[in-house]
Amino acid sequence: MPQISLAERISLGPIVLDGAMGTQLYQRGQFINKPLESANLTSPDLVSAVHREYVSAGADAIETNTFAANEIKLQRAGLADDHDRINLAAVRIAQEAAGDDVYVLGAIGPSGSLWSALTEEERSSVTAAHLRQAQVLIDAGVDGIVLETFGWADELYAALDAIRKVSDLPVFAFASFTSGQLTADGADPASVARALKRRGASVIGANCSDGPQQLFETAGQMVPYGLPVGIVPNAGYPKNVDGRLIYMATPEYFGVYARRMLKVGVAVIGGCCGTSPDHIRSLRAASNMAGGSAAAVSQASAAGPETREIDVIRDPIPFAERSGLAAKIAGDEGFVVSVEVNPPPGLDASKSIAAARMLKAAGVDVINIADGPRASARMSNWSLSLQVRREVEMDSIVHVCSRDRNLLGLQSDLLAYHMMGIRNVVIITGDPPKMGDYPHATAVFDLDSIGTITMASQLNRGIDPAGRDIGARTQFAIACGAEPAALDYDREIRRLERKINAGASYIMTQPVYDPAVLDRFLTDIEGFGVPVLVGLVPLASHRNAEFLHNEIPGMQIPAAIRARMESVGSGPDARSEGVRIAQEMLLAVKDRVRGAYIMPPFGRYEAAIEILQCVGYEIPDAYRENWRA
Repeated sequence: MPQISLAERISLGPIVLDGAMGTQLYQRGQFINKPLESANLTSPDLVSAVHREYVSAGADAIETNTFAANEIKLQRAGLADDHDRINLAAVRIAQEAAGDDVYVLGAIGPSGSLWSALTEEERSSVTAAHLRQAQVLIDAGVDGIVLETFGWADELYAALDAIRKVSDLPVFAFASFTSGQLTADGADPASVARALKRRGASVIGANCSDGPQQLFETAGQMVPYGLPVGIVPNAGYPKNVDGRLIYMATPEYFGVYARRMLKVGVAVIGGCCGTSPDHIRSLRAASNMAGGSAAAVSQASAAGPETREIDVIRDPIPFAERSGLAAKIAGDEGFVVSVEVNPPPGLDASKSIAAARMLKAAGVDVINIADGPRASARMSNWSLSLQVRREVEMDSIVHVCSRDRNLLGLQSDLLAYHMMGIRNVVIITGDPPKMGDYPHATAVFDLDSIGTITMASQLNRGIDPAGRDIGARTQFAIACGAEPAALDYDREIRRLERKINAGASYIMTQPVYDPAVLDRFLTDIEGFGVPVLVGLVPLASHRNAEFLHNEIPGMQIPAAIRARMESVGSGPDARSEGVRIAQEMLLAVKDRVRGAYIMPPFGRYEAAIEILQCVGYEIPDAYRENWRA
């Protein structure tokens, strides 16, 4: 059983459920002439194998093979006398497969009765059957109950009411909607959400029905009601292909919609009919990207320093001693400035190196080198970092993006960075490949930014993710990102706190163009006690402003700012206006931040220097000479 309760886990971030059980059992030879739940008694190893594959794929919780194991459905198959044995066996099998890190949910499906045609006495009998099954599952030790695929909302309500009278375990309550967004008795997602909330559901939502697209629309109607929402779609609607029913939604397609769902506030995602461990693996990647629980590091660390003997437990090197930049950030003299200079898409890094030389002459502290920004393919940022250090004698902050590397690759790269003398890193999750030049490239996302920060912090103590002593400490000065204008602001603040608790020592923000938004953010994070470098992007034109506002995640440019850019047209006047807007933002917060992180568009690095002049930044004469050269 996991260390924290399921009720606590629900509040900590996205939860990934498992996928279809019935589909997998059928594909592996179980016939449908009897309930697939009977396999708990006749083929327990087969049921266990399916569970274990979902656990391996990254599920945070698995459901017992008990969807149709209520006494009404079992009676129809002549198995009513085996009701308790089937349900108890299902819990035992799931718990053994789940181990210590994954939750077990007792699955309860509908009775299969035409609810509207039942008498009150018959409805009471159906409700009693749901309660009896729930009681067996609860007594067997499940972490929670999931009521799923209820096409009749009133039957779902009756089952939830009955369970709430005997248990306060978390209950996930999922209705099944038609393509017209109605249950069989005419309830829409909003009314179902309100009713389930009144009745004490822990998670509300929808499952089965059709594919991700339909349930994405359903989610949008349920999220506003203040409870965690779970969405568990089929792998599309099955099509008959040469006599076989084929589910058409691929794991990649599932992952795309999972990211969309998580972005609008869905808290629980999983797969229903037709889904496989590959679908769940795709959901795991989407969850990691959106702020999942850094499951891979947690699992790798299960036998970590607390339980494995280590010769020496080391404290990390003090932040101020990890690099020259860290010393300046930790001190109280001078405004810290980093300017982004990205690697080239080809082999010639001369322009990037010339930019670094010019910026150093202007007094900039470090350059900031992104890692495949917006999922584009470029020269590795560490190689540019080494060239700049060798030819310009200037340090850099290297982005570490978890998108392209699995846990092993991230660990290997971090160790290599330390050996190469790279000390300053900003750790991010990264944009999905579909945003970039190679939309069919595979995203990894074993870890999100929080998981990677955790890994780097462990290395700073001389411990790898598996809890082994690596013989020495790394000394990374770790930064994290933040979006002050995030659409889900509360979630952003919660994640930022987790990043700092994981080991981030300072914050680099996304650009903000509304002083009120930035003021709120800086006020809300005062208690975190870490320095902030405020992000600034000088707008180049009205078209540039519209692109950033509409196409770049985390960028919100107020209509008034876009109107200002539109009023000055394009060319030099527009660039000057963009610099003035950035200066206004910097002046509004300069006394509340430790420095600035400037991202000049289109390689116009002189704009960064122009911005800094508003805070009394002295420009050395060597700057203009280097820039002309």
